[in-house]
Formats: sequence, C-alpha cells, structure tokens
Amino acid sequence: MQIKIIKPDPAQEIPTQERCHILEVWNSPDDPSASIARARVKPGVTTRLHALDQVEERYVILSGAGCVEIGDAPPADVGIGDIVVIPANTPQRITNTRDTDLVFYAICTPRFTPECYRDLEG
Repeated sequence: MQIKIIKPDPAQEIPTQERCHILEVWNSPDDPSASIARARVKPGVTTRLHALDQVEERYVILSGAGCVEIGDAPPADVGIGDIVVIPANTPQRITNTRDTDLVFYAICTPRFTPECYRDLEG
C-alpha cells in the first residue's frame, strides 16, 4: 500500500469569477470519487448563485462566519465547525457576514470539474 500525503501550496490560490478565492487541495482524475478545495470569501462578499450538476458538495467552515442560501431553504447562519450539505443540482451561494475572511473546505462527490459548474446569475 502506498500512502499519499498532499501538501497544498497556499501560493496556488486563485481568484475566481464566483467572487471567492480557491485553492485546489485535492482534485485528480485518478480519484474521480471526490475533490477538496479551500475557499476563501472576503468580508462582505456574496458568491455568485450557482449549482453543481450531478455533484453533491459539503462545506466545512474553518474560520469566519457567513450566511448560506441553498435552494428554497431559508438563509442559514454558519460558523466555525459547521458542515453544510448541498445536494447536487441545487442553487447555492454564501455571504461572508464578518470583517475577517470566511474560509471553508468544499468537498465534492464526485469530484468537481469546470463542466459541472452552472452559473445562475449570467
């Protein structure tokens, strides 16, 4: 058995059109079952309303606080340690409600690919 230890490089974080910064922590065609990205949303910013086709997503809040909007559910406040489960094909966005960065892992199953992203504001 070969053990993999991935050491993400924070310098590889990129700004996105979704109005957040993304660091791909794990996203490999060799592991199509899941991907992990670290998302960072600046204070006062709301990400674009979007859905992931055929991909379920989970947010694990690492720092900061925000308000998530998922489908028809009422907006919900989230903070450190919370896990947000977003069903596939469901409209979603998150707002950073604090004066520090909101940081969370986005875990997708199956793995995220650009083709699954559907912008609902465009």
